[in-house]
Amino acid sequence: MIITDTHTHLYSEEFDQDRDLMIQRAIKAGVSRFFIPAIDSATTQAMYTLEKSYPENIFLMAGLHPTYVKDDFEVQLAHVEKQLSERKFYAVGEIGIDLYWDKTHLPQQQTAFRTQIQLAKQYQLPIVIHCREAFDEVFAILEEEKGPDLFGIFHCFTGTHEQALQAISYNMKLGIGGVVTFKNGKIDQFLDQIAIEHIVLETDAPYLAPVPYRGKRNESSYLSNIVEKLATIYQLSEEEIAAVTTENSKVIFGI
Repeated sequence: MIITDTHTHLYSEEFDQDRDLMIQRAIKAGVSRFFIPAIDSATTQAMYTLEKSYPENIFLMAGLHPTYVKDDFEVQLAHVEKQLSERKFYAVGEIGIDLYWDKTHLPQQQTAFRTQIQLAKQYQLPIVIHCREAFDEVFAILEEEKGPDLFGIFHCFTGTHEQALQAISYNMKLGIGGVVTFKNGKIDQFLDQIAIEHIVLETDAPYLAPVPYRGKRNESSYLSNIVEKLATIYQLSEEEIAAVTTENSKVIFGI
């Protein structure tokens, strides 16, 4: 059984004490494909180091996270563009809009999101979207940019059934992680109405650990808890959930 974690921050300092052990736990649990989103230029070297250590398992993205869009965002975007021109990446992400922490940089976030979508199109790559309290703003830009060259993953999807269908209409898969196991997560109430061909798995480790680890550090091995929950929701075997969602990830990332 091959399970794919489409979104895990393995370079995070939360893993500095036991990173290799944590990755080995995940591989032992069947999670052998890790897609690593970028945050900003400060994470780049750590990502390259990880890739060098696990070249068969780790696949990198390039991008500027919306909460790191500050007054110097154009410098950061230039770094993203330079990386994309120099080597292979599997997505542009994570990118998007986040209005939970700070609304003052919304115009800059919108510009950064548009710019990175256009970079993804230029390099024929998927995008991985971060959206927090910003569905309307994200959808407005996706509407502008929609077309056959726009595709990717709506990371950590926490919206309504209607918002799920809208995201899918823009050629997005829904990234499903720990939230599906939360009592107040709500997405488990309609997910069975979404064809599993539109679903990929993720942890967002070290964040958003699933039940029974909620509130603790998340790690990629806990993806087995997400597989178990989805098997119940879709009335499929865990092997089928792993196989279909891994195939969906291959459709997006091309590997």
